[in-house]
Amino acid sequence: YIPEAPDYTDDTMWFTQENDATGQGADVFYLVSTWEVDWETADGRVCHYADVHNPEHRADMDKEISRIAGYMGLGNNFYSPYYRHTTIEAWETQNEDTISRRYQLAFEDVRSAFETFLKQREPERPFILAGFSQGAKSVVELLKVMPEELHRYLVAAYVMGYRVTPEDVASTPNIQAAQDSTDLGVTICYNSVSDVQYIKPVVCVPCAMCINPVNWRTDATPATLQDTITVSVSPEHHVLVVKGFSGAGYPPIRGFLNVGDYHGAEPWLYEECLRENIQARIRAYYNRYR
Repeated sequence: YIPEAPDYTDDTMWFTQENDATGQGADVFYLVSTWEVDWETADGRVCHYADVHNPEHRADMDKEISRIAGYMGLGNNFYSPYYRHTTIEAWETQNEDTISRRYQLAFEDVRSAFETFLKQREPERPFILAGFSQGAKSVVELLKVMPEELHRYLVAAYVMGYRVTPEDVASTPNIQAAQDSTDLGVTICYNSVSDVQYIKPVVCVPCAMCINPVNWRTDATPATLQDTITVSVSPEHHVLVVKGFSGAGYPPIRGFLNVGDYHGAEPWLYEECLRENIQARIRAYYNRYR
């Protein structure tokens, strides 16, 4: 069963906050992660997608989106579409063909939402792309189809908890790895593990880049987070190695994520760092272009 497609001219299909009162902020386009599991219709048909017309499914997505808006939307206009994301069962297979096949429908919605977003925004305003997990995959895919003239207004793209492959980088000049805290038009990518033995290929491999969101270094220089947590990049594996963090608040997901890795914590563990960085990059954008 395939749920009805969203109409993104309908406000019901969006979570929106307009917080830019000064005209010195940016537009944030955020893509939510995976929230739904396979479900059945009344006549017993299995569905592998979120139903955006189901208020309960939208409420599930709101749990994440509203928290993200709490720090990415400060002083910015924040837009997040509800979309028919593929359910956790696709990712649980850890089969790239299955994931890719089911994800195509999800990306159709994402691309449609992004086109509506572009039509309704002021065309010369700076904007930020961000997403977590399945949403982060969509950020990468949007960068690959983004016109060069639009990329000029991109402050940065935040790929949280997903990979940017060498093939992705080779496919477009729009994907350039961030090198510090204020470079512009770049892609910020990271995945967190307690040890490199716990790298999860379904989200981390192969990956061409990683930056530490605590000290904004791409080398192994460690950074201290919340006084007791140490975060450092493994330049060889392009992941963050996190020590001193229990991850107890993030129970295992189907036995293949949050098991030695910190996938569920990606948008929250570094929340304060990301909030400050988004503001710093927006200031850098206006200093350069205005």
